[in-house]
Amino acid sequence: MTYKIISKCPVCSSKLLISKIKCPKCNTVIENDFEMSKFEYLTDSQLKFIEVFLKNRGNIKDVEKELGISYPTVRAKLDEVITALGYNVAKTNTVDKKKVVDMLDKGEITADQAIKMLNE
Repeated sequence: MTYKIISKCPVCSSKLLISKIKCPKCNTVIENDFEMSKFEYLTDSQLKFIEVFLKNRGNIKDVEKELGISYPTVRAKLDEVITALGYNVAKTNTVDKKKVVDMLDKGEITADQAIKMLNE
């Protein structure tokens, strides 16, 4: 039986290292300190979001529809994943009002979402 690898220590929440790997066919065992991919440290919900985002080729409108969430929520989840992968998220202090109005006009966001975006 195999289990999904855990990436954080259950005691102190530090990132774990892999110290032993084994070939299931010939039983060769290799011991050392191996780092995991950045993606191993993401939560299940972050991985699910990435899967949906990639499946929809980054089309935020399609991601909104599939997950049943708003445009600002998709952007927030994307920023969360980017941050979790160790990258800085550029915070925009100004809202592109024309873009918000265009999105509202195209039906991509609701009036309430537009107001919220403009107030941020």
